[in-house]
Amino acid sequence: MRRVAVLLSAVLIIGCARSEQQGAGTEGAPPAAVALADVAGTWNVTSMPESSDSVLVSYQLTATADTTGWTMTFAGRDPIPMRGIVAAGDSIVADAGPYESALRPGVMVSVHSVSRLQDGKLVGHFTAHYQAGGPDSVLNGRLAGARGQ
Repeated sequence: MRRVAVLLSAVLIIGCARSEQQGAGTEGAPPAAVALADVAGTWNVTSMPESSDSVLVSYQLTATADTTGWTMTFAGRDPIPMRGIVAAGDSIVADAGPYESALRPGVMVSVHSVSRLQDGKLVGHFTAHYQAGGPDSVLNGRLAGARGQ
């Protein structure tokens, strides 16, 4: 019985030591910091609901190496200026609006987004606040962007 207890203890200790060694690699490393210059350029972005891959709306994002000149442009519409651009850690935060919604014509919307670079693509989440009020006044979703050609 004593041998079994010693053997089980040894297996447990070896297993824990291996887990710690695996975690000591790049998996446990913090993500690389992003700079605005890393995302400067034109991006083709799609917005989707949190729980679906259905595209709600697509737009072109123009990003600059500083906090000025950022815009989002829906097809057939004037560019919408973005503000509050901040690069912090691995994320970029941006706000836009209020502007007339591309999803709900005649309704004004303001959008807050948080994105990051992942495998050369821009990915993130957004929250849209519609001025119509009521239970459908907030939409949370995902965004994905690829560099424009």
